[in-house]
Amino acid sequence: MAVVGLLTLELRIQEARSLKDRRQVLRSLKQRLRNRFNVAVAEVDSQPSWTLATVGVAAVGESAVVVGQILDRVEAEAAEFLGADLADSSVELF
Repeated sequence: MAVVGLLTLELRIQEARSLKDRRQVLRSLKQRLRNRFNVAVAEVDSQPSWTLATVGVAAVGESAVVVGQILDRVEAEAAEFLGADLADSSVELF
């Protein structure tokens, strides 16, 4: 049976001064994660501020261990890319 994993990334983009700045950061992050890990990535929550965003990353695999490892690597890559802009993250397996 396949296992589905969901990684939720809470971003606080401190340098964003406009919607364009926010979009640029999100677009770069989503493209980077898709290309490097072959995962589904999308903005999952609308935020009232240009500096806030929530990104969801989904991965499917044959076991919880495999999916967990993929999402751990994705989270590490996002943390390296975003630095202090990554406010929080969580992983759920289904």
